[in-house]
Amino acid sequence: MTPSLADLNLGVALPGISLAIWAVILLLIDLSVKRKEVTAWLAIGGIIVVFIINLLVFNQHQEAFLGMFIADPFSGFMNIVILFTAGISVLLSIDYIKRAGIERGEFYILLLFTTVGGMFMASANDLIAVFVALELLSIPLYVLAAFRAPNLKSEESGMKYFILGAFSSAFFVYGAALIYGATGTTNLPQIFTAIGAAVSGQGQATLLLLLGSGLILVGLCFKVAVVPFHMWTPDVYEGAPTPITAFMSVAAKVGGFAALLRIMIVALPALMVGHQVTAAWQNIIEIIAAATLILGNFVAISQTNVKRMLAYSSIAHAGYVLMAVAAAGTPGLGDQAARAAGIYQLAYMFTNIGAFAVAIAVEKDDGSGTKLDDFKGLSRSRPVLAAMMAFFMLSLTGIPLTGGFIGKWFVFWATLNSGLTVLAVIGVLTSVASAFYYIRIVVNMYLADGDGDPAVGATKYVTWATYIAFAGTLIIGVLPFLVTALSDRVSFLAAIVH
Repeated sequence: MTPSLADLNLGVALPGISLAIWAVILLLIDLSVKRKEVTAWLAIGGIIVVFIINLLVFNQHQEAFLGMFIADPFSGFMNIVILFTAGISVLLSIDYIKRAGIERGEFYILLLFTTVGGMFMASANDLIAVFVALELLSIPLYVLAAFRAPNLKSEESGMKYFILGAFSSAFFVYGAALIYGATGTTNLPQIFTAIGAAVSGQGQATLLLLLGSGLILVGLCFKVAVVPFHMWTPDVYEGAPTPITAFMSVAAKVGGFAALLRIMIVALPALMVGHQVTAAWQNIIEIIAAATLILGNFVAISQTNVKRMLAYSSIAHAGYVLMAVAAAGTPGLGDQAARAAGIYQLAYMFTNIGAFAVAIAVEKDDGSGTKLDDFKGLSRSRPVLAAMMAFFMLSLTGIPLTGGFIGKWFVFWATLNSGLTVLAVIGVLTSVASAFYYIRIVVNMYLADGDGDPAVGATKYVTWATYIAFAGTLIIGVLPFLVTALSDRVSFLAAIVH
């Protein structure tokens, strides 16, 4: 039977659909546009319109595409993070791709398509929909990572990302197939309904569920770059154009974690074996989170390149979000964990993109100038830029009155409420360790000898982007209730056992 328009309910999927349609239209418009800056501003205009549409459907809880897509406050909140990321990344790119000699309009169009993929991942209510959204997020990013070709590092970046991304997709598809074999469905709420009977029967169905859940976890852990699936991250981040590094360090993680949270909280909260009172996947996620926090923070200490340091830093911050995912395995804490993860990612988005914006300002046209030593004396040559970079470093550390502190507060609160005290202690200790490499940049800017880098990349648009990121980080740190007012509406209305 062919579904009707009422069955498809396209209106609730309007934010993602609108941006996808605008990306296709922009692809045609760009053919006749000589100044690619026009394409960039049209892309930003589309993002702003979609942002407004997203706010209009924020409080809805409706399904579309026969239950494969869901619009709810969780997807709306994640869309806000992804759209902010895309908008600021376009601003960072306008002058950067001119300086790098890679000014082509398809750069912005690919960025819009990967943004659509991230938005659909946040709204996917079916394992097949998650996979399609995952590919839409990933494939444009493979191209964008290699956009500085024939630069060898950029080509290596794109190739490594492509090969390992293909592996992660294969893991995810195989895991989805096993879960389908155990439950007879790929729809997340229906998996939850069928899982009780499958687990109570023990035997093969339980084994399929455990293997399928593990493979799905592996596939999404590749995407969000957590240990031990992180090995691609430093090389890809270093070789990719810096605005794309900033974008993927946030958007790919937001999409991956949104899908992971929805799968674990909506479909698999009742996956308990034997006499367990928490989900069977909680312990393994707890171990992965602890390993990610330890490796990400301690390996970052030895880095001398700021882009590689921020790459390992992003691995560590994925560990903090994973703490919230682990907390979701405790019955009754799914909504609180999802809110904590959302707030953390919003704060991290502003902070991390701001740090990369300053790195772009200092970076030379040929891609060099991203060493720690290049930041020596920056407070003398660019005092405002240095002050904002110092604030971003304090936020990444988790110092009070910054967005980073608010994000960590909610994540640690959810972790402690779930009884994962050891993981919370590891999170606190690794946060202290991270202060070493973040404050090292501040020391270089303010206390090291040198006249300071002229920061030729601090163009008008890069400066605007830095101010936006700074304002976002400060507002979340000083007025957190503005964010919690949105996040408090996040609730998974599935039949989860509380």
